[in-house]
Amino acid sequence: MGEHSKSPAVHDPNERAQVAMDAITARHLQRAFWLPATRAAAVAWPIGFLQARFGSWHYWWHAHLVDLLVDAAIHRPGGSGYGDRSFDPEVADDVNRLLRGIRVRNGGRWTNNYYDDMAWLGLAIERADRHLDLSHRRGLEVLTRRMLDAWVPEEGGGIPWRTMDRFFNAPANGPAAILLARTGHLDRAVAMCDWMDANLIDPKTHLVIDGLRRQPDGSLTPETGTYTYCQGVVLGAELEAFRGTGDRRHLDRLARLLTAVEKHSCVDGVIRGGGGGDGGLFHGILARYLALLATDLPEVDGSDELRSRAARIVISSADAAWSNRTETGGSVVFSSDWRAKAAIPRNKGTKAQFVGGAVNPSEIPERDLSVQLSAWMVLEAAAAIDLALPERDRP
Repeated sequence: MGEHSKSPAVHDPNERAQVAMDAITARHLQRAFWLPATRAAAVAWPIGFLQARFGSWHYWWHAHLVDLLVDAAIHRPGGSGYGDRSFDPEVADDVNRLLRGIRVRNGGRWTNNYYDDMAWLGLAIERADRHLDLSHRRGLEVLTRRMLDAWVPEEGGGIPWRTMDRFFNAPANGPAAILLARTGHLDRAVAMCDWMDANLIDPKTHLVIDGLRRQPDGSLTPETGTYTYCQGVVLGAELEAFRGTGDRRHLDRLARLLTAVEKHSCVDGVIRGGGGGDGGLFHGILARYLALLATDLPEVDGSDELRSRAARIVISSADAAWSNRTETGGSVVFSSDWRAKAAIPRNKGTKAQFVGGAVNPSEIPERDLSVQLSAWMVLEAAAAIDLALPERDRP
């Protein structure tokens, strides 16, 4: 098959997600350090043999890979689960092996120095155990406790981005609030939502800003970037707060933020791309939580409209990501910008590098695992909507 040739048209959202999963896992997923019963992912493709297996790895990218495998196991069962649940047992086994591989690559620990990373892994473990009948109770307890203990309202937070500074940001507080809501700590999750709403909402656009940085004199200065994943995690946190309390203020915040996302985070209804490196995951995360809004927002006055609007963004974004894929060697590659044709990755130029607490993009961003995971994420998000919503309620 030629590098730019296309496979037969695939229209079913779940089948598209399967194509993405097959391509990405075939290229990236392998044993961790060649150890049996483990999985880990090469952070780029193409990549040298030794670099793929023994080179750098990125904790939070792997957390999202776990989450995506959980999606796949649920959306495409392929076998019987336990009781009234159904999931693909082979994919569930890969999830278990991947979680084992994460611990291996992380020096035998669940934790690191970044609260956002730990929150993402906690979310992935909670979903894996809940949906796939796995058991990582100790890991979930450790990560949840870290989120609880990091809360420092007396210093202006929120929880910080990482253990060694006092930057209180949405990428840490959003997923931490979701995790705490799902693990029985609803009061703290609501307090975190209230803190984000009071401190991180841009008064002009109503988007969520990146965070607040505490200065040596004790003052707090805003970091005003409005990244797509910040919007996603706050949507997810407010949704959990509304589901848990029924308090209308959380629904009002969801409506306000969804309107801001439609106006400022999308172009022609498609979520803006975030480039490569860590930014490669940003738009996929927003798609995940828009899909959850579409499928799981409780029935109240006005909820039908919000669900439909959220679903419309996800479906438009998934269609764009799929339409602009490229194929090389019989395998699909997705673009870092879903509105533009994907470049074919090459093993040349600069590779993604960890600098100052973040991963910078490769020269060709399509090389980065993060970029491919994000596209897979929007395709699974569209599949979730297709499977969950009655046809009459789909946009």
